[in-house]
Amino acid sequence: MQAASQPVRAHTAPSVTGALRAVEALLLGRGQRVARRNAWTSVLEDRRRAKDRIEAQHVLEAAASRSSSAT
Repeated sequence: MQAASQPVRAHTAPSVTGALRAVEALLLGRGQRVARRNAWTSVLEDRRRAKDRIEAQHVLEAAASRSSSAT
């Protein structure tokens, strides 16, 4: 009787893959954190500018309504 054969599996070298990921994490890890921090700072700055733009629009509309009612 023949013994049950194991399925053939393709093995990638986990040590090489793990090493490459570790090197990538070392090289890109800090850069990615900086990029995310810069992106978040940009989002906050965009929100601040949008708020300022809305406030300026309200001031201009209020000034326009006062000047039109004064004429």
